[in-house]
Amino acid sequence: MHSFYHHPNPRCRSRCLPAILLLTLTTALCSADDEALRERLKDANGVQTDVWVYNDIPAAMAEARRTNKPLFVTFRCVPCRDCAAFDADVANGSEKVKLFARDRFISVRQVEMKGVDLNQFQFDYDLNWAAMFLNADGTVYARYGTQSAEGSDAFNSIDGLIATMERVLQMHNSWPANRDQLQQKRGNPKPAASALQLPGLRNPEKYARETTRSNCIHCHNIHDAEHLHALQQGQWKPDLMWKYPLPDLIGLKIDRRSGITISEVVAGSPAARAGLQSGEDILTMNGQAIASIADMQWVLHPLDGENATVEIEGSRSGRKTVRLGSGWRKHDFSWRGSMWNAPPRLQIWLPELTADQTKALGLPVGDGALEVRWINMEGPGGRQAKADGLQEKDIVIAADGQPIRMDSKQFSAWLKLNYRVGQKLPLTILRNGQRREVSLLLVE
Repeated sequence: MHSFYHHPNPRCRSRCLPAILLLTLTTALCSADDEALRERLKDANGVQTDVWVYNDIPAAMAEARRTNKPLFVTFRCVPCRDCAAFDADVANGSEKVKLFARDRFISVRQVEMKGVDLNQFQFDYDLNWAAMFLNADGTVYARYGTQSAEGSDAFNSIDGLIATMERVLQMHNSWPANRDQLQQKRGNPKPAASALQLPGLRNPEKYARETTRSNCIHCHNIHDAEHLHALQQGQWKPDLMWKYPLPDLIGLKIDRRSGITISEVVAGSPAARAGLQSGEDILTMNGQAIASIADMQWVLHPLDGENATVEIEGSRSGRKTVRLGSGWRKHDFSWRGSMWNAPPRLQIWLPELTADQTKALGLPVGDGALEVRWINMEGPGGRQAKADGLQEKDIVIAADGQPIRMDSKQFSAWLKLNYRVGQKLPLTILRNGQRREVSLLLVE
């Protein structure tokens, strides 16, 4: 057998040598680009180059087609602190994840949303870490990654991720016979296929520049753009904040290490009334194959908040129709990054005081307070608050006559649910120990 460089056919040698040189040069350039991006983002976890395709989904799709392996795409907002420990475990820590990612999947570490096909990759964009599993033809097998007010990693675990990966491999081996259970997992087309083209994206020229930590498109910027576009179209409503409801809201507590096993059916809940049982696995919801809690959220997400139904197939109880009452979607969304830019925006930094600090102020036990640490004078909301009499170092002890009994994030969520742009927000403050009343016009 002849080696490539001594091929007996000189015509083949003349054709193939430039192709090999081009491939080598392209690989070197891509590696250099990857290293430069890692350095600009300070992505300490993006170093396992033998496991992960770095920030290049099209290249991974091509390799998945060539090898007939499923795609495992992780999305990580590198500058964000939340989920950093879990991200490190997935990217570099867990040997089993590493073996699966390298040997059984074509695996991608995507660290920015710029250029990502939003029609293909739809998930809860408020997550700081998320994963999607796909066939090379674009069929979505599963999603993984869930956050809540309990904490950024309250629902994520290596055991849960591995269990999902094992289910995805089963789905991949069954493809295309299981096509009917997967066809609704891709989602409807977005207003734009790219984040840079979203009609509600603020400062697109900033994001179009070379990616750094200060201008990478965070996943939550996509929800931000959707909110602003809805506002511009006169379609904004606070209900848009009730995104990706947890199965807890219909009465299902899910074992987080399994991702599909019911650990508890809450008494009196819609799930209990339907006859679902503790200890069984959820196999399908509305006909979609379920591999994780995130898959359950995907099914629940588009359902109406008033009197919706969802069909759930349990491994023991069979198919059950769960009837959801009015307001079933409501939950604490104060953890969401996209909440901050939803209207109305105070544009004020209001960290909560400690219990010792509120005690020193003489406030009743159980009452809290928020300190006006910073007013954004570059934004209309901040300038208006200043004009209405609010000052830095003021202590907010009541809003609309009610004592502050929430943290800063919950206060912002409360504001967005209960007030609209153009209304006035009455606040009771302490300034130099003196109680005062101010009323802030909400302008944005």
